[in-house]
Amino acid sequence: MNNTPELLATAYIDHLTYERRLSPLTCKSYARDICALLQHLGADDLNQVQAPNIRQAIAQLHSKGLGGRSLARMLSAWRGFYNFLIRRHGLQHNPCHTVRVPKSPQKLPHALSPDEATRLLEFPVDNILTARDRAMFELFYSSGLRLAELTQLRPVDVHFAEGTIRVLGKGGKARIVPVGEYALQSLTAWLKLRLQIIKPNVTALFLSQRGDAISMRAIAYRLKSRARQQGMHQNVHPHVLRHSFASHVLQSSGDLRAVQEMLGHAHITSTQVYTHLDFQHLTKIYDAAHPRAKKKN
Repeated sequence: MNNTPELLATAYIDHLTYERRLSPLTCKSYARDICALLQHLGADDLNQVQAPNIRQAIAQLHSKGLGGRSLARMLSAWRGFYNFLIRRHGLQHNPCHTVRVPKSPQKLPHALSPDEATRLLEFPVDNILTARDRAMFELFYSSGLRLAELTQLRPVDVHFAEGTIRVLGKGGKARIVPVGEYALQSLTAWLKLRLQIIKPNVTALFLSQRGDAISMRAIAYRLKSRARQQGMHQNVHPHVLRHSFASHVLQSSGDLRAVQEMLGHAHITSTQVYTHLDFQHLTKIYDAAHPRAKKKN
C-alpha cells in the first residue's frame, strides 16, 4: 500500500457513502471512529499494526471513560476499515478480528408510558408550525421511525388509503410501516398547510418555517421544547418516541418479529431489548397486584 493512512481512510468513507450508500450521519460516525484509530496508532503503515496495538488503543479509550457499547461500535468500524483494505488495497491481515471489548451493563432505552405519550401529543394546534409538529410527533410515535427516516420522507411516501408509509431505512433498505389514524389525520391537516410555505423543488414532507426541508436538529429541539411545555421534565428526544412505540406495541401484541420488521432492525437481537422493557412492565403490575409481592408501606 503506497497511500497514507489518511488517504485510505478517506477512500473507505467514500466507499461507505457512494457505494454502500449509508446515511450521512452513519458515515460521519465511521469517519470519527477511524480518525480515533489513526490517532492512537500513529502508524505510517497500517500493515504493520497487530492485535496488541488494537488492544492497547481500546484500553486507552476505556481508561478515558468510553463504555463497552461505544468501544464495540468503534471496533466494528475499525474491523470494517481493515476488511476494506484487504479487499481493495492488498492488506494481508485484519488485526481487529481477535480483539474483544470490555462489557458494560446493558442500558434499557427510556420509554414514555402510554399516558405520557398521550399527554405529549395533546397540545393545541393553532398555527402552521404546531400543525407540522403534531404531524411529525404523531408519526414518530405511530410508526416508530428513526429521526433520519422522518426527515427523508416525501408526501408520495404516505399512502392514506392503505394507512402506510414507505420508509427508507439504514443501508438504503425500504420498508412499509403502518400509520395510525391520529397520525393520518394530523398528516392530512399538515399537507394542506404545507402548500402555503413550500419553496420550489423541495420534496421533503416536513418543512421549516422558511419552506426548506426541516433539519434533524430543529425537530429534536421542537420535541424537547414541546415536552417542557406539556409539563414533562424527562429528556424527551425523537428516539424516545421510537422506544415508546416499540415497547407499547410489544406489550400489547407480544409479537417480537413484527416489531423487528416495523422498526427496520436487521437482527432480532436489536429488538430483544424491548422484551426487557416488557418484563419491567409486567413486574410493576405484579408488584402492585399480587398479595405476596413487595411489601406495601
